[in-house]
Amino acid sequence: MTEFDPEQFEDKYANYFPELQKAYKQAFEVLNDRYDSELVHAIDQQILNESEPFYDESEGFYVELPEDPQERLTAIVVDDEKFEVVLEEFTDEIESQLHRIFGVEE
Repeated sequence: MTEFDPEQFEDKYANYFPELQKAYKQAFEVLNDRYDSELVHAIDQQILNESEPFYDESEGFYVELPEDPQERLTAIVVDDEKFEVVLEEFTDEIESQLHRIFGVEE
């Protein structure tokens, strides 16, 4: 477990890049076991590659998605409901992984 400093998370890519990669990778693996791998891969590559993790003392970790995430998904056709479910689970899992890796309560 990495010692977490909220102030250093402001420059997260310089201070916590390996931990961020690990959280996203582990979330990908969890979702890839639950859902169609093409859909999970497309969301990862076309939406989450432009997402931004943040930390707030009152909210904990959260992931901000790019605008119009469903419009970014061009590699696969999926119905709206399934897309929303998988994307929400994916971001929830990333947030959970960040909490676990940094030892911060959810």
